[in-house]
Amino acid sequence: MPNNSPDTDLRAQPLAEQAWWRNAVVYQVYPRSFADSNGDGIGDLRGIIGRLEYLEALGIDVIWLSPVYRSPQDDNGYDIADYQGIDPMFGTLGDLDELIADARRRGIRIVMDLVVNHTSDEHPWFIESRSSPNSAKRDWYWWRSARPGFNAGEAGAEPTNWGSAFSGSAWALDEASNEYFLHLYSPKQPDLNWENPAVRDAIYAMMRWWLERGIAGFRMDVINQISKRLDADGNLSDGPLRADGWGDGSPEFTDGPRIHEFVAEMRREVFEAFPDTFLTVGEMPGVTVEEARLYTAPERRELDMVFQFEHMNLDHGPAGKFDPKPLHLPDLKRSLARWQTELADRGWNALYWSNHDQPRIVSRWGDDRAHRVEAAKTLATVLHFHRGTPYIYQGEELGMPNADYTDLSQYRDLESLNYAADAAARGITAENIIRGLAVHSRDNARTGFPWDATRDGGFSAVVPWISPTPTWATINALHARSDERSVFHHYRQLIGLRHSDPLLIDGTFHLLAAEHPDLWAFTRSTARERFIVLANCSTSTLEVDTAAIELADTARPVSVVISSHSDPQASIDEAIVLRPWESIVYRQ
Repeated sequence: MPNNSPDTDLRAQPLAEQAWWRNAVVYQVYPRSFADSNGDGIGDLRGIIGRLEYLEALGIDVIWLSPVYRSPQDDNGYDIADYQGIDPMFGTLGDLDELIADARRRGIRIVMDLVVNHTSDEHPWFIESRSSPNSAKRDWYWWRSARPGFNAGEAGAEPTNWGSAFSGSAWALDEASNEYFLHLYSPKQPDLNWENPAVRDAIYAMMRWWLERGIAGFRMDVINQISKRLDADGNLSDGPLRADGWGDGSPEFTDGPRIHEFVAEMRREVFEAFPDTFLTVGEMPGVTVEEARLYTAPERRELDMVFQFEHMNLDHGPAGKFDPKPLHLPDLKRSLARWQTELADRGWNALYWSNHDQPRIVSRWGDDRAHRVEAAKTLATVLHFHRGTPYIYQGEELGMPNADYTDLSQYRDLESLNYAADAAARGITAENIIRGLAVHSRDNARTGFPWDATRDGGFSAVVPWISPTPTWATINALHARSDERSVFHHYRQLIGLRHSDPLLIDGTFHLLAAEHPDLWAFTRSTARERFIVLANCSTSTLEVDTAAIELADTARPVSVVISSHSDPQASIDEAIVLRPWESIVYRQ
């Protein structure tokens, strides 16, 4: 098996010139929770600079940097008040320039988070827009009068019945003008009007400015929501009712009528002078695989890949994410297999389990107790052996579990707190509110990164902005790096394979045993060789009958490529016995 000692360099290839992201691995850094360099309890840019050696040792190629722009921090930086300024809590523009340069010297590129569906209500554009109905920037945002037959401010007067993603109405009344502005998220995040070409021109100029500073591309926040559907009179339409009584407006703004026009225009105006140089990935709630094929087809020149949410929604109950239900593994296998198949010949997948908006995967769909290490390794193996570009969220490579909060006072996330207030008003018990938050709150992913076994994991010298995950004394980077059997070193092996093995990049995907409730099995094949991936996604021992799962040609010799345990079964016989959360990848 590959050498995974702490001193082994697994970076097998230099950065490629063409479509370099096909064999790259991206690592998301959530700056406020990564490393605090100045002792204020909040992570910052200099903290990231000081930890680049760790990321270099892990072997990643790209850092996706969550927003560090100047912001009121209503939604932890996804409410941007200045696209070309750095928030003082994170540092300075000079610090960011140093991060870009230092990372590049280590063979690591920086991708910035781009939030252009909306701005902060403290952005100069919106301040000017709301200053007067006659403002030159009034139509840079979505302003509407009250619904006909209602007075502004009355219940039901909102221009549409759309509910916000963060609870309540998606419309906020500006009392000075007696008009409403649209905010699909927080009232402090007004939506930009992409129908206005001046808005698009300003955004493209800002993006070019960042590329000239040396960044390697953008992760584009909810980018498939920038085109709203208008009727013949230029009006927005109501949506079907949600469980909370507001309307679901998503059919009116998800993959809207001009979305491909806008994204293709962005590509031409910002990236076309530098083909195959930058990475573009669009976060796309509700995107279908058919739409994803259009977004990522190379000849259409739109995006390189998309973040889709189909698999992330499989454990959401009838009332949404905070009404969790158990995952049915065959549903997850079929979902990812369909995306593998549909984008196999036209497009590219972004592979992820975790990010700043999702709970920790080992707690969500693994086992964060007795088999935490094995479950974290196996979930990583399954994902990284799919076709696409893998994304690792900070701490995922340690097998970090959820925050295990038990009281509402521990939560900081706007979505979670708004949900709790709204749910309480609708009569949901405090016990059920906390249960839902414990499973799916975004704060599960936002606790401080545990660097060592000092207080609060060494994230900060003072009390951090959010309570740490309580496992920091035993689950931390220092301990993981010193243990060759750790989740960290398993990720290093996976990343090394991504860099060195074309079969992992180009092999055809084929799912086996689709309906098996505990076994995840598939192959990645070319005409000459294949990977066979076998994973027991349960806490029980599993005997796999190779004939029953239609695994052909088992008599041919195999070699073990990577495994969750140090002593895997070395050959494929009529039956393979997999221990709880054991995974083995064979080459044949």
